[in-house]
Amino acid sequence: MQKSKKVREGVAFLLGIALILILIEAGSALKGDRLVFPTAGGISRAFIRLISSGTTWNRIGTTLLHIIEALVISVLIGTGLGIAEGLAPFLHAILRPLMALLRSLPMILLVIIIMVIAPYSMVPVLTAGMVLIPMISEAGYEGVVRMDPELIDVYRMNSGLNLTIIVRVYLPMISGYMKQAFINAAGMGLKVIVTSEYLVQTRDSLGKTIYTASYFNEYPEIYAYALIMIGLVLLLTGLPKLIIRAAERSRKPVTSAQSPAQ
Repeated sequence: MQKSKKVREGVAFLLGIALILILIEAGSALKGDRLVFPTAGGISRAFIRLISSGTTWNRIGTTLLHIIEALVISVLIGTGLGIAEGLAPFLHAILRPLMALLRSLPMILLVIIIMVIAPYSMVPVLTAGMVLIPMISEAGYEGVVRMDPELIDVYRMNSGLNLTIIVRVYLPMISGYMKQAFINAAGMGLKVIVTSEYLVQTRDSLGKTIYTASYFNEYPEIYAYALIMIGLVLLLTGLPKLIIRAAERSRKPVTSAQSPAQ
């Protein structure tokens, strides 16, 4: 049953790719300008050419390094803030306007503000951090406030609130909220990083490369880089899921097979 479900999902994924190719061909035919809207074949050739180049992989590495740095900063700060807000409602009330501001600020305005106060090389990481911290802190806050109050009281009575209790009790109990927040943050973070790189012209990055391609009207390369970004988003959102599932399976005790009578 599980195997047939995976087969259906794989077939559906391939059909989705075929649908994208059909839409590209239809758009190219409607536009009537292969330079501006190339065919699926032209985009595929550009994609193969790009991924065969070491320079492209260097640019991908630069962007991935930025997203990893942003995720580490966001997870550490966001998780800490979320737990603190859950434990101290007054702190949550104080930080609520700031978090709402960070969520509502237009991307370009946030980039401009950070460009004024930080070195250009740090703008993509800081911008992504400012966008992702509210997302992760909200997940941490929701996880804490939805914990069983009686269970929390027992832990507080026995040992009080300290770093050990936070790491061994609070983090495992809010892990369900944090897992999905991290997966969402990985996909969102890549989009923010590339947009920031595009705006500040970060050297040897995907954002800078897309800007250069658009400046010289290299449209097949632009669409090919879009495919590369889609692949990176799938990687960043799918890899954590696989790691989490593998970790959960490894924690499950191995039990012997039981007979139907049992």
